[in-house]
Amino acid sequence: MKVVLTTVLEASVTINGKTVGQIGRGYCLLVGFTDGDNEETVEKMVDKILSLRVFPDEKGLINLSLDDVNGSILSVSQFTLYADARKGRRPSFVYALTPHLAEPLYDYFNKLIEQKHGKVSTGVFGADMKVTSVNDGPFTLVLDSKELF
Repeated sequence: MKVVLTTVLEASVTINGKTVGQIGRGYCLLVGFTDGDNEETVEKMVDKILSLRVFPDEKGLINLSLDDVNGSILSVSQFTLYADARKGRRPSFVYALTPHLAEPLYDYFNKLIEQKHGKVSTGVFGADMKVTSVNDGPFTLVLDSKELF
């Protein structure tokens, strides 16, 4: 499982010109899955994301968590995180988990975030989405379960 986490001042997802998810300050998460990912992987990743201290405190030190800043989460499914661009000019997506296996994990990911943090805004799995964000910092992390756990 990979998650690209960016701290944002605001972010939104639109589909066919209609806003389907929108947040103020918090995290914009791009979320992808690969073979071997399961509910345990998702649980560990959610705990890691919610425990990170990546927002600046009053002294400008990166010391505050999402809860400390009363932040929100926008979660967007992103199979292209598992693109393999080593050969040729067209990326391969053979390492991305197939949609029928990835979608339940993505739904579980969002459900856990909602249970542990509160409402999460989302895009629509598999849709052609337009994601807009005002990055804060910018501060961006790439979290890979194969490296973290």
